[in-house]
Parts: sequence; structure tokens; C-alpha cells
Amino acid sequence: MKRRQFITLLGGAAATWPRAARAQQPDRIRRLGVLTFFGENDPEGQSRFQALVQGLQQAGWIIGRTIQIDMRWGVNDPDDIRRQTTELLTLTPDVVVAVGALIVAALQRANRSVPIVFVGVVDPVGADLVENLAHPGGNATGFTLFEYGLSGKWLELLKRIAPQITRAAVMRNPAQAAGAGQLGAMQSVAPSLGVELKPVDVEDASEIERAISAMASEGHGGVIVVASTLSRSQRDLIVSLAARYKVPAVYYARNLVASGGLMSYGPDYVEQYRQAAGYVDRILRGEKPADLPVQAPTKYDLTINLKTAKTLGIAVPASLLATADEVIE
Repeated sequence: MKRRQFITLLGGAAATWPRAARAQQPDRIRRLGVLTFFGENDPEGQSRFQALVQGLQQAGWIIGRTIQIDMRWGVNDPDDIRRQTTELLTLTPDVVVAVGALIVAALQRANRSVPIVFVGVVDPVGADLVENLAHPGGNATGFTLFEYGLSGKWLELLKRIAPQITRAAVMRNPAQAAGAGQLGAMQSVAPSLGVELKPVDVEDASEIERAISAMASEGHGGVIVVASTLSRSQRDLIVSLAARYKVPAVYYARNLVASGGLMSYGPDYVEQYRQAAGYVDRILRGEKPADLPVQAPTKYDLTINLKTAKTLGIAVPASLLATADEVIE
């Protein structure tokens, strides 16, 4: 699958769809654009994209016959975001699925009429992407990752799994409005937990290593990795440094724990892409993004990597293990 080529998934699957479902499809093939920061070879990115495709198929769309997908992978830095959004919009998509606030904002700056369904956005109101959650009011709607209050939960979990923690480096992107909000939620609970927070800019790899090594050398330190475009692009570095310096860390997503991180607490990100397909379907059938409420997750999962805990010398409390949704051994 090439970065700029159209994805055509043809074959016998089309014949399995009920005639009624196929009859509902328009005569004109519809075009869906997808912009994501994940690299094409990233397994997590592929699993999320496949969830989007499956959701479309479940709604009765036939990939390559009634809907065509133009996929853009690895859209990360500001210059690339501007270039890729501009190129995609020249293809006149009927709807665009955009991953992350920076990509959504770039699309809206370039065009305020093309419908957008977003995923991976923390605070769409604060980022000025929608007017409010119940009535977005513009050309974008979608699915949020979580409310800011969840960030305080990350700090609480760090303290539970490593009670000796008195300091924590917070890996965030200060350029994103959500970064300040997530930090603020943690600062509100930090005094009661006896933890001092140190914000760290994740766009600088050397700064990340200095912060984590400082947590290790000074003792009683931990790391919290919040959701942002940059923390995603630096996730492998952060996980490897936390392991090298034996510093306990809490992450925003399960895939970082599957890759060797200690613990995560967050929603089912893959399921959001399946839900996004439902909004794409509704928009293609005539509904407007302005009238579709922005939805927040209703369930959050706690994942703990016991192998990593043992490597770090951490005895995970039984009470914490009992509340975990998944334990990786």
C-alpha cells in the first residue's frame, strides 16, 4: 500500500452484502480521505485503519465500488501537515477522517466546507475545532480521547504502583492546548499525593533523556506520558529510556504498554475508528457534522505489564492488579 495511492479492496466480499444494503448506496462512488500521523508500517496504525474499513463495510459500503479511500500516512510535522492536507483537498473528498487536533485545524484553515470526522482529539472546544460538544456547529465532529480529569488519574496510578514517587516528569506538547489542560488536571491532585511535577517538551529527544535520567539519578522519580502528536512520534524513545533508567511510567495508551511500558489507562482507541465509520456513513447519507454531537469514551481500560514491573523491581499491589482490565506477563 503506497502513501498516495488509492486503496482498492475488491473481491468476493462484495457479493456477501445484502441486496437491500447495496441498493441504499448512491450511483456515484464516494471519496473518503484519511489523514493520520501513524506510519504506514506501524501495526497500531494499521489496526485502527482496518477498524475504520470494517465499520464502513458493516454500514453497507463496498470499498472500491461505492466508496474509495485515499490514505495519507505519517502526517506529523507542521510543514508536512500543510502539504498533505492541501494535496488531499484537491481530490475533493466527500468526507475526511482526521487523526489529531493539529491535522483537523490544518484542514479547517484550508477549507471550511468539507465534512471532517476526527478521532484522537483531547479538547476540540479548547482547540477551537467545534463550538461545543453537543452542537459542533461547523464542518467537524468526532470522538474525543478523554476529559482532562483523566490526567489526574494517571498521576494517582503512578503513585499507587510506585508509592515512593515524589517527583514526576510530564511528557507533553506545550504547543497543543490539550497539553496545558492535561498538566493542569495533574497539578490539581499533585499536592494531595505529595508529588512535584516537571513538564518536559517531548519534541526534543535530548531533553527527554535528560529528564528521565534526572528522575533516575535523583531518586523517587517517575514519568507520565500524556496524549499528543509529539508523544506519539517519540513513544518508542520514551519507553526505551524508561526501561534503561529503570523509571516507572504511566502512559495514555495500551500500545505503549504492549511495547514494554509499565502501565496505561485510557479508552479503546481502535473502537473509536469503528465509531468514526458510523459518522462517515451518516454524513454520506445526508447528515451534517454540525448536527452530530462530539462523543466521549464511556469506558477506560487499565493495562499493566508485569514483565516490565519485575524488570523495574516493582511489586504491583494486589489491589491494583485486581482492577486491571489486562495484565501482560
